[in-house]
Amino acid sequence: MHAQRLRCVGAVVWDSGGRLLLIRRGHPPGEGLWSLPGGRVEAGESDHAAVIREIGEETGLSVVPGAFLGAVERPAPGGAVFDIRDYEAVATGGELTAGDDAADVRWVSPAGLVSLPLVPGLVEALTTWHVLPGPGPGPGAGPSAGSGAAAAGRAGRDQT
Repeated sequence: MHAQRLRCVGAVVWDSGGRLLLIRRGHPPGEGLWSLPGGRVEAGESDHAAVIREIGEETGLSVVPGAFLGAVERPAPGGAVFDIRDYEAVATGGELTAGDDAADVRWVSPAGLVSLPLVPGLVEALTTWHVLPGPGPGPGAGPSAGSGAAAAGRAGRDQT
């Protein structure tokens, strides 16, 4: 018997200063830990539609989803599995504010990630997908490459 798979999405959003959008989870699993914004895909909803809805609910920002970056599996309650597909996204408007399942939201520099309690595997996944600089084949994407870099002109907290 296979574990129930719960389809989820997440978004990698950069601001014009090269900072990554993160939320602090307000509920289990991972309550109190920092993660990419995202959540469950509703029945009949596309991944891109779920990215738009979830990022709006959790951060107050409007986004345009872009390229698929990668997927991870994480344990879910009751023996289920969260199947999380992460996408680039560009913020196009809105007011940065924590909402829905997010207890807090902020822009974080890549160097600032080490000072936050992160969900397990976040830095490793972002490094493997060449979103953050790190070891591995090929150039690192980082905040200066791809459609996720063009997220300029939004209000945000000056957090690192």
